[in-house]
Amino acid sequence: MGALLWLLLLVLSQEAEGYSGDGVDPEEVVGILHESISLPLEMPFDEEVENIIWSSHKRLATVVPEKEGHPATIMVTDPRYDGRVSFLEPTYSLHIQNLSWEDSGSYQAQVNLRTSQVSTMQQYNLRVYQRLSQPHMTVKFEIPGEEGACNISLICSVENAGLDVTYTWISWEDGADTAHEGAILRAFWRPGDKAVSYTCRASNPVSNITSRPIQAGSFCADPGYPLEKASTSFCLLAKGLLILLLFGTLAVGFWFIRVQTRGKVLRMKKLKRDRMRLRRKGRPGPSLS
Repeated sequence: MGALLWLLLLVLSQEAEGYSGDGVDPEEVVGILHESISLPLEMPFDEEVENIIWSSHKRLATVVPEKEGHPATIMVTDPRYDGRVSFLEPTYSLHIQNLSWEDSGSYQAQVNLRTSQVSTMQQYNLRVYQRLSQPHMTVKFEIPGEEGACNISLICSVENAGLDVTYTWISWEDGADTAHEGAILRAFWRPGDKAVSYTCRASNPVSNITSRPIQAGSFCADPGYPLEKASTSFCLLAKGLLILLLFGTLAVGFWFIRVQTRGKVLRMKKLKRDRMRLRRKGRPGPSLS
């Protein structure tokens, strides 16, 4: 407890001290959502370090390095990082686990020297991205005339893509490939043209995913190709089968109720006839229950 109080007083006493490092561009660091990242810290090994103050928007943690056999003292002051950060010896680089979107932003490490009133400062800019999922392709086409030629629009997208995503369409014809930048590619096709395959590649700083190839001309040759017609036919067939199954179930249910009702009526009539005959003979009749 006494060591922590001393550490807190030491940190407060250094608020007014100067530091070097102004005007230096921050180091760009890229992290992956739900994974871990390290911010490397360079230490002046020729001078004794009093402490290191890590900050991000506000003070994150203070580290007093190990010296003369005494273990390092670490005080995490931002509860958002409690249990998720560690400091890698011998330089006490900041290691963050289970990255979240909120961890993006600027970080700085202030290294305070024991023999100098000037501190050194290292700055970082952390950007967090997630790995991209498989690209989704949408094909839109228009056949303006009767000759079969059509205009094609290929649209590439990724679910929950996030920032800094780039799309590239790659066309393959006669073994040669051509790249087209952008999420939308417009093409023209007419009967007799050679088959051209297209793939979409989605990229961000931490992943690069390529779609399966498609032949856009097939949509013009057969407007239902390949899934639209099959999906429509399947839906119509499924709806028809459900309707038939519903009517069949209702018919069986009505038939069963009718048979049960008719059988009960016949039994009641038979019991009444038996009772009437027994009454004529002077015997008690059977119960109707």
